[in-house]
Amino acid sequence: MEEGAYRMPSYSTSRNSELDRMHAPRPSPLSGVSRAQEPLTTSHPRPLPTPTRAMVSPLQNLLPSAPASPPTPAPSPTPQLHRLPTWSTANENEDTFLRDARPHFSKLDSQERQRFLAEILNMCDSQLLSFVLNYVSPRLKKDPFKSLPNELCLRVLSFIDDPKTLARASQVSKQWHSLLSDDLTWKKLCEKHSYYRRLSGTTAMHAAAATANHDAFLYGSTTPRESSYSSNSFTSEISPQYRIDKVRRPKATSYKSHFKQRYMVETAWRTGGKIIAKHITPDQGVVTSLHLTPDYIVIALDNAKIHVFDADGQVLKTLTGHVMGVWAIVPWGNTLVSGGCDRDVRVWDMETGECKTVLRGHTSTVRCLKMSDKKTAISGSRDTTLRIWDIEKGVCKNVLVGHQASVRCLEIHGDLVVSGSYDTTARIWSIKDGTCLRTLSGHFSQIYAIAFDGEHIATGSLDTSVRVWKPHTGECVAVLQGHTSLVGQLQMRGDKLVTGGSDGSVRVWSIGGKVCMHRLAAHDNSVTSLQFDETRIVSGGSDGRVKVWDLKTGLLIRELSQPAEAVWRVAFEDEKAVILAMRGSRTIMEVFSFSPPPESLNEGQYYSTGYSLSERVYDPGQDTVMDEDAAFLDMEA
Repeated sequence: MEEGAYRMPSYSTSRNSELDRMHAPRPSPLSGVSRAQEPLTTSHPRPLPTPTRAMVSPLQNLLPSAPASPPTPAPSPTPQLHRLPTWSTANENEDTFLRDARPHFSKLDSQERQRFLAEILNMCDSQLLSFVLNYVSPRLKKDPFKSLPNELCLRVLSFIDDPKTLARASQVSKQWHSLLSDDLTWKKLCEKHSYYRRLSGTTAMHAAAATANHDAFLYGSTTPRESSYSSNSFTSEISPQYRIDKVRRPKATSYKSHFKQRYMVETAWRTGGKIIAKHITPDQGVVTSLHLTPDYIVIALDNAKIHVFDADGQVLKTLTGHVMGVWAIVPWGNTLVSGGCDRDVRVWDMETGECKTVLRGHTSTVRCLKMSDKKTAISGSRDTTLRIWDIEKGVCKNVLVGHQASVRCLEIHGDLVVSGSYDTTARIWSIKDGTCLRTLSGHFSQIYAIAFDGEHIATGSLDTSVRVWKPHTGECVAVLQGHTSLVGQLQMRGDKLVTGGSDGSVRVWSIGGKVCMHRLAAHDNSVTSLQFDETRIVSGGSDGRVKVWDLKTGLLIRELSQPAEAVWRVAFEDEKAVILAMRGSRTIMEVFSFSPPPESLNEGQYYSTGYSLSERVYDPGQDTVMDEDAAFLDMEA
């Protein structure tokens, strides 16, 4: 026998008297019938029998005289369900035998116990050995989290980045549940998944100076208001659960609860979501603007109407006063500034529906509007000028003259405003001084879109190119080419720039690398609406489709809503998306919600305080593991 091979227990020092006594004739525990006494013979392990039949070569069956026959496969093993034996069918003799065997076995030393068990196992067939294996295996396993210090356990858990794995692990036992309730583990998981508190898309841009007022929106704590609109111009469908006052969303008080909320929202974006409001208007109008705020959804049409909805899509007001199409709106808190073909700039109170001020001065259509603070608005017009307004006093502070054609777009950052014009140039202005600081020349055709984040300016033009400029020097640092038609949609966030063109494509660019990261064949016609955040891109097109894309991979995640004749505008927040489209020659607004069900966000009593493991006291009387983590397990990505 080779060195190190397992040796069967030796019987050279066995206690024959003890074995004789153990093997003495007794009633069979299985049959209950006594057997005749038999002489005791010591059985030793026997070698496997060696086949004596000559091996037949398989080649013989391949001769012409012996046609080959297919082999008969052995039956596949099937899983056996091994349950613990029950004493309900045991007889009296069996219990008597075990009562005598237990004290005898307890008196044996280690070597004697091994020989005793080996002898018993040698008498077992494969089915009994399989039962022994399944009975013994769980007893050989050891829970490492019961032996290791909590610091090491948490270190092990820090390498797991799959929330479903952690959720399943938390249901193993109270010890595991307690460990996985530690906030440090979920803080690291939030960092790995980039689940930070944020505002998305256009809301962040329009509310950069009012972030403090928007903090409540991050956890959906906006208090719903009752609709004060009673006109019959809309055919509305509101989900029943949104017709009544909703339960206030519990704020995330721990990293675990924050991760859970964000994870459920991200999952809903991929595979869920529901329409909570749908409005159909008979107005034959094109939607020219759509804005979302923490309290309102505001849309403007080219039929001179402005419709105001609450955050859940219930109709509040219709603002009337413009006599021609409204082409630009910008909200700030309860204030709305609008401009249109009638050349007027109007200031509204959205809460009351009152027009507070009418600002006159432009001599042609007001095409674009922005606000730099709560009392300063800047308008761009087809009369080639920009005007800076004090909306509280109702006066024009400055007229910015310099463009030679219509001002099509503008963006604001700090004290700088950048305007794009049909004269193929973009200009950088000082809001405070009302002077032109730089002129950006390089495009060969009209500029239709601008993005500005303080560090870079991006301009999209009818010449199919996108140019990136430095605002402080006016230098063109990149010319991004690839679109084959007008580039009318731009958004910039960090190092990423996303563009949409009339060729139906959406492109993701790296500003620092000056390269195209993704080329998305998004739509069969023009891209009419585009927005992205740290996770996804949402695009709408003239082909009537709304698509959601993964920003990191460039892959299509899903299509939102049913195809329409055309999509006018799309805007989204973290947990909400609003689509304005045309179906059956009528304008339809759909509000999608991706918020988790309120009942799934109630935090357990053991981690609702957000304390770390060392500060948390676990109730020893709690015998069952709480199942608040089951929400993770019910969702498939």
